[in-house]
Amino acid sequence: MSIHIVALGSECPGGVGPGEEIMGQGQLQGGLLWSYLGHGALVGPCDLEGSLPNPAFLEYTSRVFGDVTVVVRDCPSWDLLDSDWASVRKVLEQADILVIKYSVTDKLAFQQVRNGYAPRLRPLLRHWGVPVILVAIGARLNDEGPPCTCPLCASDWSSCVPHSEGLQLSRDLGATYLELPSLNHVFVGRYFGSVLEYFMIQCLKHKAKERPEKRRGNKVNELRPPHLEQPARLPPIRVEESSFSQDMQWLLERGVQFADVAFYAGDSGKELGWAHAAVLCAVSPYFRQLLLGPKTRERPQSRCICRERDGGPHSLLSTWDGGIIDDMPRSEGHLTGRLTRLVVKDPLLCMCLWETLMFIYRGAWEWEHLQEALEEKLKSSLAVATLMERIRSLIGRERGPRDTPSARAAQLGPQTLVNLFNSPLYSDVIFMVQGSVLPAHRAVLVARCDVMAAMFSGKYAEARSRVVPIHGVSSDTFLSFLEYLYTDSCCPASVLQAMAVLVCAEMYQVKRLQHLCEVCVCAYLQSMPSRELASTGISVVRLLRRAKCHNAEQLYIWLLHFIANNYLIFSHKPDFLELSGC
Repeated sequence: MSIHIVALGSECPGGVGPGEEIMGQGQLQGGLLWSYLGHGALVGPCDLEGSLPNPAFLEYTSRVFGDVTVVVRDCPSWDLLDSDWASVRKVLEQADILVIKYSVTDKLAFQQVRNGYAPRLRPLLRHWGVPVILVAIGARLNDEGPPCTCPLCASDWSSCVPHSEGLQLSRDLGATYLELPSLNHVFVGRYFGSVLEYFMIQCLKHKAKERPEKRRGNKVNELRPPHLEQPARLPPIRVEESSFSQDMQWLLERGVQFADVAFYAGDSGKELGWAHAAVLCAVSPYFRQLLLGPKTRERPQSRCICRERDGGPHSLLSTWDGGIIDDMPRSEGHLTGRLTRLVVKDPLLCMCLWETLMFIYRGAWEWEHLQEALEEKLKSSLAVATLMERIRSLIGRERGPRDTPSARAAQLGPQTLVNLFNSPLYSDVIFMVQGSVLPAHRAVLVARCDVMAAMFSGKYAEARSRVVPIHGVSSDTFLSFLEYLYTDSCCPASVLQAMAVLVCAEMYQVKRLQHLCEVCVCAYLQSMPSRELASTGISVVRLLRRAKCHNAEQLYIWLLHFIANNYLIFSHKPDFLELSGC
């Protein structure tokens, strides 16, 4: 049994540049790994099976723990790796442990490693799951006194590598970070040697499990962990395109039973259509002023006669309080509410009210589509331009010098309802979750969630009650679920919160939210360095079981691949044997 260690970088300031002679045995004996493994080491090409000769590496072997062979491939200069990166990658693939070393007094070499080589190594290390040790060697200089070995000393940051930058590089690589003021036997043996021996022992345990003749003996019936193949890369999580605009369009076309605003023509009194006050107020400050302002507005003399007041706040529409009416179509058991009637005074807006409402409901950002619809309806460029300006004033958006399609696209549709989220404005339902009061709007809920649509439209108790209790979900989780329905986005704060929202999304059959939570879980886990992944209290195996239980197929497959990629870490966790039942 053998252990392969690959060392990159130089302990000495300056290192070895391209074209210079690679350090010989005399220089090697002053190095970090030689200081620890040098007793009985043999310098020369390794004849072990699978050894790949590479001129950039100086190879030697030693023995530890009595009968374990350690193969070291040491490259003193990063520049030597550029000549043949493909063969260097093959050497790195064989590594059981990777040691990266640099001198704290060689800031230029450190910056070369951090900016040039770390981005190339980071994806490979995450894929292979190889333990990494980052070692900073040397004492930082202090002009005011003797050499300072304090990691927090910042007096010479201009010429030396500070402790914070080395620590940040170790986090980026998922490495264990060490600082050695010198290469004497105390620092090398007690600090570096202890860390290196820990990873060598873990490596030997892992390799011992791969030897079938000694792994289980005669315990044939003992539970064995499954064999997971190493994939080429982690599978992607696919998320459906947003259906927010289509959902709001459906609400305008078919959600009449939840409508509370009716439009009438100012000249004929003809009914023009229905809408929802919550959506109108969320998009347009004009409607907020009209529907939520003072009740002392002048009432029209009749449905057929309206007095125009150009330039006034109500030159386009005016209110006509109708109270509760009986001719509004409602589903059985649905709560009746106050209907606000609006008189459309502007003739152009009266002709194109449906196109205007469609534009507002779809997010008030599809200006090009609105203009095309108005041109087809009005057949007059002057009338189209006039009505476009009135619609801009209707939604509180004036044309500016930078009013371009890309600038207008900044106001995306899902953001139009953000002011309604967790707001009592025009709220007609209250969710009671673990003692928390969460106001909501039935119109938005039924448009965005099929389960909510069935719950509030059918013969269920929720359709007749204003207060709806929610069980089996925490208040924070259900609030995140509602936030997605209103904003079409989801940003859980942790892996566990993302899994909780995923379960809630599966409960209410919101597939896109479930996939967004899967992406969040994968992103959080993939961003963890190896050391944090090994010590975290999050059980990836339990996440795997929950993903399977709640029909998160993409997350289930991704977690299997993730465990396989980090087999060395997960195989030593106590819950690893539970994989046999997954």
